[in-house]
Amino acid sequence: MPEIRLYVSPDGQDDWPGTADRPFATPGAAQKAVRAVTAGMTGDIIVSFATGVHHLAEPLVFDDESADSGRNGFRVFYQAADYGTPGQAKVELNGGRRITGWSAGEDGVWTAPVGDLEPRRLTVDGRPAARAALMTGLPGSVTKTSTGYVTDSVEPQSWPDPSGLEFVYPGVYPWSEARLAVASISGDATSTTITMAQPAFDNAKSLYDSKWYGAGGDGTWDGLAAPSVLENNVAFLTEPGTFAVSRTEPGDHVLHYRPRPGEEIGETTVIAPVLETLVSAQGVHDLVLRGFTLADAAWSGPTRTGGYLHYHGNARYERGEFQKIDLGADVGYVHVPAEPVQLPANVSLTAVERVTLEDNHFTRLGAGGLLIEGGTDVEIRASVFDEISGSGIAVHESVRVSLADNLVHHIGTEYRGSSAVLVVESAETTVTHNEIHDVPHNGIVITGGERARGTQVTSNLVERTMGKLMDGGGIYLSAPQGSSYASGATVRGNVIRDVLTSYNFGLYTDYGAAWITVLGNVVHGADTPIVLQVGPPMENVAFVGNFWDVLPDSYDAPPKTVTVAGNAVLPKEGFEAAVRADPAGADILARAGRRGLER
Repeated sequence: MPEIRLYVSPDGQDDWPGTADRPFATPGAAQKAVRAVTAGMTGDIIVSFATGVHHLAEPLVFDDESADSGRNGFRVFYQAADYGTPGQAKVELNGGRRITGWSAGEDGVWTAPVGDLEPRRLTVDGRPAARAALMTGLPGSVTKTSTGYVTDSVEPQSWPDPSGLEFVYPGVYPWSEARLAVASISGDATSTTITMAQPAFDNAKSLYDSKWYGAGGDGTWDGLAAPSVLENNVAFLTEPGTFAVSRTEPGDHVLHYRPRPGEEIGETTVIAPVLETLVSAQGVHDLVLRGFTLADAAWSGPTRTGGYLHYHGNARYERGEFQKIDLGADVGYVHVPAEPVQLPANVSLTAVERVTLEDNHFTRLGAGGLLIEGGTDVEIRASVFDEISGSGIAVHESVRVSLADNLVHHIGTEYRGSSAVLVVESAETTVTHNEIHDVPHNGIVITGGERARGTQVTSNLVERTMGKLMDGGGIYLSAPQGSSYASGATVRGNVIRDVLTSYNFGLYTDYGAAWITVLGNVVHGADTPIVLQVGPPMENVAFVGNFWDVLPDSYDAPPKTVTVAGNAVLPKEGFEAAVRADPAGADILARAGRRGLER
């Protein structure tokens, strides 16, 4: 049996044979046809999608037990028609629902019934809309209580449907941002009482219990003292392109949207995300997806649990006990989740082998973009990740994953502790020639452990990281990365520019980092390019041949097993020109970032 070709088009029909002139209408019909022939493959199977938007009624699920894998040494391809040519089809797999039934009020705000939907994201004519927000926090003089807050302002009593309100706490820990739901608002002529949803509020008080003696005084720190931002109330609908959901009638919610100039009822397309999974793969092998836009997916976790109790990276508290971490008598302590829960993704690959995702666009997603868990020999390349509530790409406990030539930007739009790229306890991971910019916290995070070894972070261009939270960097590594320099991590040839918030590091080796070689990188525009004193202390880390614009603290007296040698400090003013004037520096700049991907 030679190569098999099947075709999908929005103009097709599922009872057609899937030929070029009589294509299937849906991905599910094509998948059924693929499953019927994989067992006897003697050539690749290629499923080509014509230009159009496919609104998925249910997730597209690939499962090895359902015969979705390539067999006999061949692969199954799902791809845009004419893939790799100038005429490549524009194909979108969409997990949202178009909102109709709009009416306009006297104040210019549109309203539409949305049933039981509670969207946290909205897409209007292809552009993301923001939840209506009050950026100045609770009005008046605010006091935290055992159940919430009291303020001497009566303004909150006028806010309709308070149960839809969500309070946001940037910097609840310097590297964390919490979200907590409001249960009710009551009051009298002189004060207002805000009661927070439980058990989320009590759990938040336990999680964010800390002291920071380094700040002076008694070290008292209360990140929950008052919220900085309030979201999702129709009273906050002052800016064009913002929305709120009122839930006054259970199961009969109303979406409120203030249109941008030029948007008109009946002409403007509004999409609310519905599916929480767009694509998932479980145990499959020899599968390729390329040329798709994956858009408009939801995540209802904060709504279900009463909040988002973020700790670090993709980790949050949802269940279990709290663990106290003593940072030393002169520093203080923090609490962390004893059973941290990881942020999910709207596209996930679990226990897959020899799977490739290439030239895809992950956008307008309500969780993380892509999660690879327990995978082997997985390639993610030449793809774009943007307008994502959580992380761009996350890799957990996998082997030989390659992340190459991807563009990741404007992620963490809702869960701002999220990283552009996160690698957790994985072996032989390659993160190379990616471009990352405009993210709220770390650019690339590599966390070590027993499974970690052989990570290569090379020739990435990382710009404008740490846009919202503190205590991170352009590239961040923690814990041991192997058992020797040979089996450890290599960070080489990366360019890191403009690490924005205070207390940050361009290249951050933290929390017992070990067996890491930091070689020939360029760092410009961070508080300091590297850190040498951390707790627990780093061991067996080498910083050699790097270019940066300030001498790091403790450079002349590093920890005993830490090597710093051959690094060049260039002036802040004219730094780029000075690097380019050095042959090694010019080579690093020329190689960093995505490679030759334009068609």
